[in-house]
Amino acid sequence: MFLRQVYDDALAQAAYLIGCQQTGEALVIDPERDVDRYYRLAADNGLRITAVAETHIHADFVSGAREFAQDPAVTIFLSSLGGDDWSYRWPDSQTRVHYLKDNERFSLGKIEIQAIHSPGHTPEHLSYTITDHGGGADEPVAVVTGDFVFVGDVGRPDLLESAAGITGAMEPSARTLQVSLAERLLPLPDFVQLLPGHGAGSACGKALGAIPSSTVGYERRFNGALKLAETNAEGFVKEILSGQPEPPLYFKRMKQVNRDGIRVTGGVPQCEHLSATQFAELAGSGRSRIVDTRADREAFEASHVPGSLCAPLSDSSLVNSAGSFLNGDESLLLVVDNPQSLEAVSRQLYRIGLDDFAGWATFAELEQAGLATASLERTDFSRFDPGVLPAAARLLDVRNRSEYDEGHVKGAINVSYTRMRERIDELPTDARYYVYCASGRRAALASSFLQAQGYRVVLINGSGAAHFQPDAA
Repeated sequence: MFLRQVYDDALAQAAYLIGCQQTGEALVIDPERDVDRYYRLAADNGLRITAVAETHIHADFVSGAREFAQDPAVTIFLSSLGGDDWSYRWPDSQTRVHYLKDNERFSLGKIEIQAIHSPGHTPEHLSYTITDHGGGADEPVAVVTGDFVFVGDVGRPDLLESAAGITGAMEPSARTLQVSLAERLLPLPDFVQLLPGHGAGSACGKALGAIPSSTVGYERRFNGALKLAETNAEGFVKEILSGQPEPPLYFKRMKQVNRDGIRVTGGVPQCEHLSATQFAELAGSGRSRIVDTRADREAFEASHVPGSLCAPLSDSSLVNSAGSFLNGDESLLLVVDNPQSLEAVSRQLYRIGLDDFAGWATFAELEQAGLATASLERTDFSRFDPGVLPAAARLLDVRNRSEYDEGHVKGAINVSYTRMRERIDELPTDARYYVYCASGRRAALASSFLQAQGYRVVLINGSGAAHFQPDAA
């Protein structure tokens, strides 16, 4: 048996390539949209991909299942258990698709896969146990849990409401999740490896561990949310619904495209290298948005093309910025550090459904042409007295609501940067906004968006923890 985790650091997302080395057949579970890398990995290990399975309709990236469905050698395995609202709609009569029921099994050579209905995060969610009969086993070696269970945490039951906008779904989903954990995961043997769909940094949980995998036994002993689900159903519901971070706005769009379908492209679209003159013409046409992906956000703060979004190619900043501030319909003008970074930039954007590339240029080319005429006004908490604000100034805290509730600068209003585009009308345009977070990173992303919308902003870098206090204090 071959097993390999394929991890995307920017989205903290894990897909799995599982193969029978006797027959050469392979399965990919939860692939992202740029499927070429799974084909390469399989070929490099003497395998051919014959099946693709989804744990659920994803909210944080575009699934690669529809791209794989163009391959006549591949069968797509999807859940049949989502009801009218959360059943897959994109497969057509030409799609080689099999809709799985609870406890249904299928095989790749000597590898047996069993689908386990594990609702709560979403109604249709499946987990998959993996049994290696070729190695003589009659019990599963692993369970691929998708967004059901993570290392150190469990899946969010609030996203159908907080991201997809289904009012009243949150608490019933939490109760369903508690039952699923108690009845579907905990009966598995302790030795079964637990292979999660996400790691630390994902917005699909609030306390995800940084190690790539675990075991059912380890999580049974040390996963606080899982222990609570086993011993205290009401306490679990209360705890799992509190303190969840606001999801980026693109989550709602991902739910829709993964259910209903997105255009098949056959790979990441090409992005044309533009001259500074061409770049300026497109930027001035009003049909494109400028996405500045330079890794050094301080360089952006000092100088950038007017109207640019700060979306650094570092950590998860690019996908969080683009996913929060773009609506998915824009044509994108990309500013890159160098030509070598273009592939990583375009792949990350492609994975969240942003694939209309108008072209790219390096910042050096644009700066040399005199186009980099904007900057962000900035200060630092060490030089800033939040108690003495200029007239018509407002403090804007762009951290998550749970962070804000724990403590914030007195008088600050809270709009999480991941939800700012939908709440922009709450911010009057006649004010001057002093924008802060916990370090300056999120505040820089938010400030660039506000500035591009015509707001007057001052970015506050550094930590303001010394000034934080809860409302009751």
